[in-house]
Amino acid sequence: MNKIKKIIVNTMISTGAVLVILSIFFIFLNLNSMSIYIIFQIFGANIVINCGLSLLSKLESRYAIVEYLRDVSCIIIVLIVFGAVFGWYSLIPVWVLVIMAVAIYVFMVIISTVKTRNDTRKINNLLRKRREKYLHTPTA
Repeated sequence: MNKIKKIIVNTMISTGAVLVILSIFFIFLNLNSMSIYIIFQIFGANIVINCGLSLLSKLESRYAIVEYLRDVSCIIIVLIVFGAVFGWYSLIPVWVLVIMAVAIYVFMVIISTVKTRNDTRKINNLLRKRREKYLHTPTA
């Protein structure tokens, strides 16, 4: 169940990040507002991406760069397919889509790293408190 929760949370965060970046892009290029259909298409793409990344995470490598390249490749392939199917390229060039994908992936990696560090710090503090409690408990 923890895996499903992680997929849902990552999907929501990445969808939000994409929508913010796209909004900025639309404002910068003075384009009309986004259609509600595009928002659902982006949400669908993020579901596919996060499920794919979850499946790909089972293929481990000794080199982190290989895992990062594998993940980015998965994201780019999904976005290119979704872009072709839904006609995104009339609104946004492929190269911008790829740059956005890489930027959002880096953003997600940073968030994941910070969360892991915080969780590790909390666990270490709990272990330290438990050890101190155990050492100071009188034995009968």
